Amino acid sequence: MPIAKKVTNKSVIQKVAAKKVIAKSAAAKTPKASKAAASSDVGLPLSLVIRRRIQAQKARFHANDNISQFIQPGELDRLVDEVAEKMQAVLESLVIDTQSDHNTQGTSRRVAKMYVQEVFKGRFVEQPTLTKFPNVSRLNELMIIGPITVRSACSHHFCPIMGRVWIGVLPSKDSALIGLSKYSRLTEWVMCRPQIQEEAVVELADMLEKKIKPIGVAIVMDADHFCMQWRGVKDPDSKMVNSVMRGAFLKDSNLRREFLSLLEKR
Repeated sequence: MPIAKKVTNKSVIQKVAAKKVIAKSAAAKTPKASKAAASSDVGLPLSLVIRRRIQAQKARFHANDNISQFIQPGELDRLVDEVAEKMQAVLESLVIDTQSDHNTQGTSRRVAKMYVQEVFKGRFVEQPTLTKFPNVSRLNELMIIGPITVRSACSHHFCPIMGRVWIGVLPSKDSALIGLSKYSRLTEWVMCRPQIQEEAVVELADMLEKKIKPIGVAIVMDADHFCMQWRGVKDPDSKMVNSVMRGAFLKDSNLRREFLSLLEKR
């Protein structure tokens, strides 16, 4: 019996020693800076934690920027909780009784989910996957995709921007081709952010040039701005139309004229 007890004790000692070695090894692999950052984040609002990650990388986080790379799995649900809490404070500051008013009970959470998961989701989720196909047939004729319905929001007043986008592409034999639905998905991803229309169409043109590498890209956007129709001058007929022309569309007036004339027939 004493021998068995001695062996058992030795076995226990070996296991404990092994655990200490593993723990020490894991600690060595974890940078001290990361440990310090993790401990300093405890108890802070999630928005501040994300903001610090962005600032640590010296990245930009304007209203129309995508910050998905700084958001970890599961954090968007927590972000909704934080936005809902702060939206509740806004309702209270507007002197709205959310306790007895059945119409505004739960409004703060509905607004939070709308902002994070819908109208501003282009800030928080990764770019949609774009399946590319080789231009086997060496197509080099004008393609027009649209009208694509777009929904965005003015970054000045968070009022809706509702409109349509047309995309013109002149591929080369070396261009990549993407499915038609991908144009709509990419457009939605860019537009679902607080921004101004002039910058939105430029960003969309930049992305299409980078992804497809065509001879030319053209984009036209026609939209209603509720910051002019709902408030301010309250002009219900005001619209904004703007265009971006790149490559062949900028240099070749005949190609540009063909693209614009085809839009007029739609």
